Amino acid sequence: MPAKRPPVPLSRERILEAALHIADSQGLRRLTMRRLGDALQVEAMAIYHHLPRGKEALMDALAEHVTTVHVEPSATWQETAKTWCRAARERLRDHPGVLALALTKPPKGATALAVKEQTEQLAEAGLPDAAEAVRALRAFVFGSVAVEVQQSGWADPEVDRWVKRDERADRDFERGLDALLKGLQT
Repeated sequence: MPAKRPPVPLSRERILEAALHIADSQGLRRLTMRRLGDALQVEAMAIYHHLPRGKEALMDALAEHVTTVHVEPSATWQETAKTWCRAARERLRDHPGVLALALTKPPKGATALAVKEQTEQLAEAGLPDAAEAVRALRAFVFGSVAVEVQQSGWADPEVDRWVKRDERADRDFERGLDALLKGLQT
């Protein structure tokens, strides 16, 4: 008889990974502490050791996880902004189940630091009023992903298979991003 493997220790990372899986596959409404505990094979109360504020802390952590993006500065502010926008879009598209959190939770913790970092990168690269530009870029990214998710059928219970990647959405995103960057130059 093979030896029984010891259980994988519970960690914040495992909790977030399981919560993302539930939210992305079943929707945010189906993410409960009990369901999360079942997925992790622990009592729901064990999660509170890693997230003392419970579900509120879990929602904050999920929003932070999908909205914290770091990129290396490029040669120009435009290239840095493009790199950031593309990375942020991919992160959000990978987790449609928590898009609502990303749209409604104010930037805190690591997300706030990432936004500050991006603002500093764009300012150092010569963009005047970089803070306003970052707000506009974030609004564009979040809005475009929201439209993509809406049109993909992800949240529609009648749709058997949702479209995660859409070439038309990619073209629209790039066209909109180019237009926004041109507007920010003036």
